[in-house]
Amino acid sequence: MPRKKRNFKKHWKKDPKYGSILVGRFIGQIMLNGKRSVAEKIVYDAFDIIHERTKKGGLNVFEQAIKNVSPLLEIKSRRIGGANYQVPIQVAGERRQTLAIRWIREACRSRKGKSMAEKLADELIDASQKQGTAMKKREDTHRMAEANRAFAHFA
Repeated sequence: MPRKKRNFKKHWKKDPKYGSILVGRFIGQIMLNGKRSVAEKIVYDAFDIIHERTKKGGLNVFEQAIKNVSPLLEIKSRRIGGANYQVPIQVAGERRQTLAIRWIREACRSRKGKSMAEKLADELIDASQKQGTAMKKREDTHRMAEANRAFAHFA
């Protein structure tokens, strides 16, 4: 059986405005074609829009949204004796954030008709209030894990 590829730790840049690694990671995920300055502008504009609408800091709403969307459980396919089982497993710290960031990004991109900053602001506000597309994704993942709880002993 071939050995697995080595998994190198990724070193994320802190963002220039807040000095937060989490915001830096988020900017890195939003970025397309290596255009970091464009991604930074989108994220910071979204934070400004959030501040105007909620009168709370954009960073606080962002952190709350990430915390709310982060999943506790996910399912992995395991092949055991010719059958594939969806086995629920607990999600480790860094992966929780990665999944939350990815789901928020995808939810923003699937929205139509506004600028990316506005879509991002809407999604972050929704996620901080435990609603919206990214939260629905988390709930669906938890529901699937709960439904396949009988296979947890295969983990």
